[in-house]
Amino acid sequence: MTEQAKREPTLSNPVRAISAVALAALLAGCANGGTNLSAVPELRPGVPAGYLAADARPDSLKLLPAPPAQGSAALAADEDAARQAGTLRGSPRWQMAGEDAVLTFPQAASAFSCALGVPVSEKETPYLNILLRRSLVDAGLSTYKAKDHYQRTRPFVATRTQMCTPAEAAKLEKDGSYPSGHSAIGWAWALILAEVEPARANEILARGRAFGQSRVVCNVHWQSDVNEGRMMAAATVARLHGDPTFRADLEQARREVAAARASGARPSRDCLAESAALAP
Repeated sequence: MTEQAKREPTLSNPVRAISAVALAALLAGCANGGTNLSAVPELRPGVPAGYLAADARPDSLKLLPAPPAQGSAALAADEDAARQAGTLRGSPRWQMAGEDAVLTFPQAASAFSCALGVPVSEKETPYLNILLRRSLVDAGLSTYKAKDHYQRTRPFVATRTQMCTPAEAAKLEKDGSYPSGHSAIGWAWALILAEVEPARANEILARGRAFGQSRVVCNVHWQSDVNEGRMMAAATVARLHGDPTFRADLEQARREVAAARASGARPSRDCLAESAALAP
């Protein structure tokens, strides 16, 4: 297995990994106007493929500037943001940063449920769930040309200070910091969910911003990594709108959220605690 294939779900190559059976399932989903939920195309067992082929994903190496250079004002700003985030270690906001680091499902499905105002799960909102899982792959993979090219050192390594998910330290030390894949994923989700439920766009976008900022709080990304992750998110979502399966899933997700709201369903997360942790 190649190094790329060993990466987390956001880091695998969907074009190379999709089997003939998965491709047939993908085409069947397109024919039905959306993802075929009974046969979701997969990168590997349990990991769905994104919507976009490799050549349709935005190219982060072409779109982004180089990371801040030594001695630059931009690097000084990154270092200052890291110092300020260090004051949050051990706080509820630090704990939330650790929760936001989890991109595996079903846990990741609930990250935006308070902002959205309804529960998000494979059972209750299956199309919304697959929309998040597949767009995660597209947004995450969009960052890797620049990540692999620049191999920027992460702040917890550069400053030899604590980070909020120590079990991931060995993996992250080898993974480029610029741009942030988590930030790209969180902002892509926020943009998509704001379309799913426009009435809660402010809450959703604020949560998307906080999701990216969790990487600075966690001490695993510099602020410029997070900022440019949002750029890749915007580019990815723009591309996704050209995909008919994505658009069909988006419409199905709107219906699911409307039905969940009408039924009075509420998020299972402690939304008061989340709000308190994110308060300025």
